[in-house]
Amino acid sequence: MNPLVQPDPGLFVWTILTFLVLAALLAKFAWRPMLQALDQRRQMVEDAVLDARGAKEELERAQQENAKILANARMEAEAIISRSRSDAERLRAEMREKATVDAAALLRNAERQIQLETNRAIEQIRREAIDLSIDVASKLLRRNVSKDDNDALIARAIQDIGTKKA
Repeated sequence: MNPLVQPDPGLFVWTILTFLVLAALLAKFAWRPMLQALDQRRQMVEDAVLDARGAKEELERAQQENAKILANARMEAEAIISRSRSDAERLRAEMREKATVDAAALLRNAERQIQLETNRAIEQIRREAIDLSIDVASKLLRRNVSKDDNDALIARAIQDIGTKKA
């Protein structure tokens, strides 16, 4: 038989003893540090998961707060637009009112100016009519009326015309 396949009690004892020493050395120098490293790694993973959950919750809170801020901003924008529209409408009404008042004032001024100009024209026509009447009268009388007589006749004619008009 093959010597490698035959059981040898001495080899068997030495193999077990070597295995136990190797197992003790591995347990002390390899497995314990490996188990500690694995525990540290597991703890880091758990911490990372907790941090991720916290970050997710913080993100959800931030999104909710962002939605509230956005809703408030929309409401404020709508309020500003509404105020702007009402201010614009009020300003339009004020400008329309002012334009109406200004137009009425311009119309009154124009009417007053027309009345003044009409009165001036009538007065001038009266004077020219009086001068013409005096010229005609002097030609009829065939004599020249003096300046004092002319002024007196003009004054009397104006007075007569004024009383006839009234």
